[in-house]
Amino acid sequence: MNAVVFGSSGGIGRALAENLVQSGAWSRVFAVSRSGAAIDGATPLKADFLEEAALEAAAQAIGAEGPVTLCIVASGILSDGAGLHPEKSYRHQSAAAFERVFAANTVAPALIAKHMLRLMPKTERSVFAALSARVGSISDNRLGGWHAYRASKAALNMLIRNYAIEQARRAPGNICVSLHPGTVDTGLSQPFQSGVAGGRLFTPAQSASYLLGVIGRLTPEDSGNCFDWSGKEIPP
Repeated sequence: MNAVVFGSSGGIGRALAENLVQSGAWSRVFAVSRSGAAIDGATPLKADFLEEAALEAAAQAIGAEGPVTLCIVASGILSDGAGLHPEKSYRHQSAAAFERVFAANTVAPALIAKHMLRLMPKTERSVFAALSARVGSISDNRLGGWHAYRASKAALNMLIRNYAIEQARRAPGNICVSLHPGTVDTGLSQPFQSGVAGGRLFTPAQSASYLLGVIGRLTPEDSGNCFDWSGKEIPP
């Protein structure tokens, strides 16, 4: 069994790859990032997730080692200093912010799915999971704001539902889900941690452990849905 983590240079992605290696349950763990950073025990690969030629090359290298039974997309963006920040009002929206956030949070996972789903077995259980966010839920939205980020994650959740429907026909053993990792102490969340309740700010290792536990309990009936770090389903 081979596992792949895209976005392995980030806090959660690295923790996921390290956990998978340490579990000893996988024949090979591939750690894919734009930098190609090394992780002990994993096979590093370098790829820009918005360049299809790079993703195709990574898929060929991964596929040459056998089927993939777990693929996790752990990349994404929320803010980037003064140049990119979640909008508090519609008046703060910009085309540049939408393009950048959707590219990272929606388009990149879609292109990864394009090249990775075909490497997953048709009947054997396998999981394709992308990190989403609770704020991507339309029905659970009570606060508004964060327009580009919310919309990009809602779009990602729709893509996951689409993939689940298609995979149910062509590869019924494949489960496609989106996952909310909780608020994790990484660079992505640091500017927004002040209001997090005690005990709800996770280390990357904690979040990775919780997420892999959720993945381990998934069944085909769960495909197409979004779950949080505790395994609770998040409504669309």
